[in-house]
Amino acid sequence: MLQLNAASIRDRAGEWEATGTLLPQFDLEAMKAETKKAPVWVHVGAGNIFRIFIAQLQQELLNKGLEKSGIIALDTSSANQAELVYRPFDNLTLSATMNADGSVSKEVMAAIAECLHADSSDAAFMDRAKEIFTAPSLQMVSFTITEKGYALKDMKGEYLPAVQKDMAQGPGAPKSVMALVTALLCARYEAGRLPLALVSMDNCSHNGEKLKASVVDLAKTWVEKGYVEAGFLDYLQDEKTVAFPWSMIDKITPRPHKKVEELLAADGIADMTPIVTANGGVYAPFVNAERPQYLVVEDRFPNGRPALEKAGAYLTDRETVNMTEKMKVTTCLNPLHTAMSVYGCMLGYTLICDEMKDADIVKLIRHLGYEEGLPVVTDPKILSPRAFLDEVVEQRLPNPFMPDAPQRIATDTSQKVGVRFGETVKSYVAQGRSMDTLVSLPLALAGWLRYLLGVDDAGKAFEVSPDPLKEELQEKLSGIRLGEPDTYQGQLKEILQNESIFGVNLVDAGLSDKIEQMFVELLEGPGAVRKALQKYL
Repeated sequence: MLQLNAASIRDRAGEWEATGTLLPQFDLEAMKAETKKAPVWVHVGAGNIFRIFIAQLQQELLNKGLEKSGIIALDTSSANQAELVYRPFDNLTLSATMNADGSVSKEVMAAIAECLHADSSDAAFMDRAKEIFTAPSLQMVSFTITEKGYALKDMKGEYLPAVQKDMAQGPGAPKSVMALVTALLCARYEAGRLPLALVSMDNCSHNGEKLKASVVDLAKTWVEKGYVEAGFLDYLQDEKTVAFPWSMIDKITPRPHKKVEELLAADGIADMTPIVTANGGVYAPFVNAERPQYLVVEDRFPNGRPALEKAGAYLTDRETVNMTEKMKVTTCLNPLHTAMSVYGCMLGYTLICDEMKDADIVKLIRHLGYEEGLPVVTDPKILSPRAFLDEVVEQRLPNPFMPDAPQRIATDTSQKVGVRFGETVKSYVAQGRSMDTLVSLPLALAGWLRYLLGVDDAGKAFEVSPDPLKEELQEKLSGIRLGEPDTYQGQLKEILQNESIFGVNLVDAGLSDKIEQMFVELLEGPGAVRKALQKYL
């Protein structure tokens, strides 16, 4: 059996290549030595999209001889991925790209030189982290910690308990990710105001702005309390020393799938079984994902950067990044994903690709994207919105070898609808377009609210995916029952007026009546969801 480790890919390269697996074309030990001597790139958040996409960019540059240094990963997970799937495999990852034709392209990702579990109570970790962050050679710190990772406050606008402690105790022993990063930036400042770029690569709008706001907020508090000198704040706010470039990232990376595990075992690759933690987390030495991937980054790096454009990334200005992000999240991908996920859950689907065999769901997302989205789409010029949408609808979502689930996509929907649907509503209002022309958008929102009842189209209960507003919204919908449309007595009005959810007051925008009407129709009884899709589309 083949083992995923440095000795195996060196000593048994021929056997690896016989399985169709691509191997790194650079000297791993030389790369690690160079990274130790002169670190260039740190990544915070050691999850799957980092392992199969972001680290792959540096691997390509290493393979081409354009870079000598690898990436140092900071694992911020409570599960300690560093011990679960990094160290046992010499920081290697087996990448499994699931092609639409059913084939799987395999590659050993080896650009990660080191992975450290971020634990401020571990003196050895803090010493090593400060050593890295105070290196003059360090050019960038990138992030994939999800949008929630940047949050300092809860939905009530109050600082989270861990953040309150970090603000009160200063940079000595930071517990939250943002406080840890701020403390390490303080060390870099004290080492001589060394320049750096901090690049959020998370899938959220204005991600660089969110990252900067959190870091600056913590720094201001520490300055006010006398923990750090005022010059630190000036350092963070001077774009010539510390930059927070915006980015747009796109690649669907589902959880490790059984059929990939089985395929790798059939190839004679040992120990590929995923580890399931007590809280339901799934971690594996392999990562499966689709082939299409996009990374658009604002080109602002005060201390230089790797040649990411030579690995397929787009380096451009902030306006273009923003337009690309807006194109994707408001029109060409994310609204389609959300609409089909909530309807898929109610119709009993467990795979996105299976939903794409359902004519009614396909009509919903095609109408949402092409008929209602493209007329107001933001065109970034570097990518064609229509071509992007074509790829999503014709290749990415129907890919039968991408084991993604509507239940996963439906997670945290309350945090997404404001951008995914609210921005289109704003565009219609701004351009004077009639709300009467919108059909699939209000149907998607009515479907989400109907989904929150936790009852499918057959009348059976199901588990609503996690969402920070789940309990609050379900409380507002309490008393509404499937098969009893009369139990709806205007309970949606307050929700539809909530601009913090939708980004716009849907009552004032003139869309609430249609959503309420559709919602009531979705309540008529078993089969009502299917009936409404067919009626309106």
